[in-house]
Amino acid sequence: QVQLVESGGGLVQAGGSLRLSCAASGITFSIYNMGWFRQAPGKEREFVGAIRRYVTTTYYAGSVKGRFTISRDNAKNTVYLQMDSLKPEDTAVYYCAAGSTVVPSPSQSDYTYWGQGTQVTVSS
Repeated sequence: QVQLVESGGGLVQAGGSLRLSCAASGITFSIYNMGWFRQAPGKEREFVGAIRRYVTTTYYAGSVKGRFTISRDNAKNTVYLQMDSLKPEDTAVYYCAAGSTVVPSPSQSDYTYWGQGTQVTVSS
């Protein structure tokens, strides 16, 4: 049974930092691209960033580039999302996802497995 479990969400003031983790089980973690998405209240779920399988090439949405950093530890089957300089507009439920396209995709349909999400709230 495949499971992706996010953790690390919470309430933080604007300008603060949080680190989200996503622990995977039931899959050969290293062969999957890992993506992070978020969904704010009343909005569509959107791509945040991704990290490529096998290598550590990362991709980011323009809204988070320079503030967020994705990394992975294949030995721990875990992907991380370090979020710095948080803004109120970063408030959302954050999801991790696993996909097997050649390069990481910003499209949700290219991801096979999804976590349940973790809430991040940034106060002003």
